Amino acid sequence: MNELKALAQSLSETSLNSLMNPQRTAQLTLDAGPWRVDLSKHFLTDASIAALKAWCDSRDVQGAISDLFAGLPLNLTEGRAVMHMAMRAEAGDDLKADGEAVMDDVLRERERCLVFAERVRSGQHTGATGARIERVINIGIGGSDLGPRMAVEALAPDHDGPDVRFVANVDPSDLYHALDGADPARTLVIVASKTFTTIETLTNARAARAWLVAELGEAAVADHFVALSTAQDKVAAFGIGPAQTFGFWDWVGGRYSLWSAIGLPIMIAIGRDAFCEFLAGARDMDQHVQQTPFERNLPVMLGALYAWYRQYWDKPSVAVIPYDQHLSELPAYLQQADMESLGKRVDRQGQPIHHATGAVVWGEPGTNGQHAFFQLLHQGSDWIPVEFIVPVQARLGAQSQHDLLVANALAQGEALLVGKDVDTARAEMAGPDGMDLGPHRTFPGSRPSTLFLTPSMTPRALGALVAMHEHRIFVQGWLWNLNAYDQWGVELGKALALSAADALASGDTEGKDASTAAAIDWVRQNRG
Repeated sequence: MNELKALAQSLSETSLNSLMNPQRTAQLTLDAGPWRVDLSKHFLTDASIAALKAWCDSRDVQGAISDLFAGLPLNLTEGRAVMHMAMRAEAGDDLKADGEAVMDDVLRERERCLVFAERVRSGQHTGATGARIERVINIGIGGSDLGPRMAVEALAPDHDGPDVRFVANVDPSDLYHALDGADPARTLVIVASKTFTTIETLTNARAARAWLVAELGEAAVADHFVALSTAQDKVAAFGIGPAQTFGFWDWVGGRYSLWSAIGLPIMIAIGRDAFCEFLAGARDMDQHVQQTPFERNLPVMLGALYAWYRQYWDKPSVAVIPYDQHLSELPAYLQQADMESLGKRVDRQGQPIHHATGAVVWGEPGTNGQHAFFQLLHQGSDWIPVEFIVPVQARLGAQSQHDLLVANALAQGEALLVGKDVDTARAEMAGPDGMDLGPHRTFPGSRPSTLFLTPSMTPRALGALVAMHEHRIFVQGWLWNLNAYDQWGVELGKALALSAADALASGDTEGKDASTAAAIDWVRQNRG
């Protein structure tokens, strides 16, 4: 791919603003579901688009997408299909995982979840005393927390069910705040753990169980706890019956699982119809990525572009800036989806990869971020690709105030593109005692950004946005020939945490490095 490297070098000297014209904007504005996405503020030219397409063709990206939807075992290291797309499919969709038809089971479990959610919402499902459920607490971590948490917050204007809260951190204060002010008789706890062995989740679940039992007694557990798990024996030992246990399959990865039973807190918050619209938006994107030619295919184009920026431009991060306060959890959700998927140093065959892969994904809602880190985005020594995610209609509050929010998003993209030259900066202001402020107030411009526009952040729009990023991540991983669906990098720390916990209890630091041993000794002396 020497051409991609050469293009990166030559375009790095090009003014992005000099490329801009109405025809370019029309060519590089893509429609996907309810989203209008402007890629014209990127280093995309006829030559670079052709080179990116050639890269995708050389890796047979479209064939890989077909294999993904055919349910082939693309997760090589775990020997399984990657078929989270089935969780948002419809009855007529013929989807298989590892050669087995899945839709009957998927639709059956989805209906069980939706029926239970509606029973909670309507008051038909009550606590042990007969009281209506008013607070739902989801206990999970990673994909069992970040996805549902993000979606529940993003769709807050659609809430018409109980108060839904989330607990992930094993820090006891996280559970404390979720339970604060709750009435055990009116509280439902969802324990989300596929294996029902996740240490953080089970520690919090046992603490929540003790809190409930202290008030209502052991028998109340069956009415107040729900399990999202496939480990029926462990769930039963905890006190949760099969009627309140909802499962999913090993071909649904945790960070891609919010469409499954893991989405139960979303269903309870927004109801059946809105949740089905959320699934429909994701299904729209599934069809788009399979059916749309390269130049108009949003996940493929964006995946190829980001892979190019990381591998050939050496850009180590991507900023996600939603101009919607309800999307405040989106950067953290995409951080896991992207970094756990693409943070790999060996290829699918286990051989070292000799170029940069996964980027650091980060961000905060606008306009907050403008007063925090936009200084670096505009005048830092290197540029960072930015995503501006902008619903144009206010769902809560005055549209006139929301228009100011939108104007800020548009202005930031414009400023990153056009910059400000030193002569203009000098003409605007002189420094104290005639100091030349020109260099300080110059903006280099030519800093790429993507503008995502949608009329309103509806459930369908959110579903499409999330699925778009799922497919974009797949494309990047395929171009780099890495497995985007395992996460062995999280295992070592988890194992060592058990050892550290034993050492904190016993004081035995044998086998620990000097630094860790000293830290354990200090903690034991100072924890009170």
